[in-house]
Amino acid sequence: MRIYDQSLTSTAAAESGRSQETQKAATASHAGDGGGGSGDRVELSSALTSVSRALASYHTDRAAKVQALTQQFQSGRYQPDSQAISQGMVAEALGAGAK
Repeated sequence: MRIYDQSLTSTAAAESGRSQETQKAATASHAGDGGGGSGDRVELSSALTSVSRALASYHTDRAAKVQALTQQFQSGRYQPDSQAISQGMVAEALGAGAK
């Protein structure tokens, strides 16, 4: 988004200069501590590992279900329950309208 207001130009330039000074100060402070300072740390490895495993399991299970449905459909044995499908569609539509 661009704003073409002449009164904001000087303010934006001043803010830009301040943000550059802040970035330089932050870089200088990190350079002096050798990376071993007492700064904030975030560790996500264990959480990400759990999420990754869950997603892999989900994708494997889903792929197996899709493969089974494909085989049923191709062999002519796939018999969907039209009443359950229509009830699900109506329930979802009503639930989406309530939000």
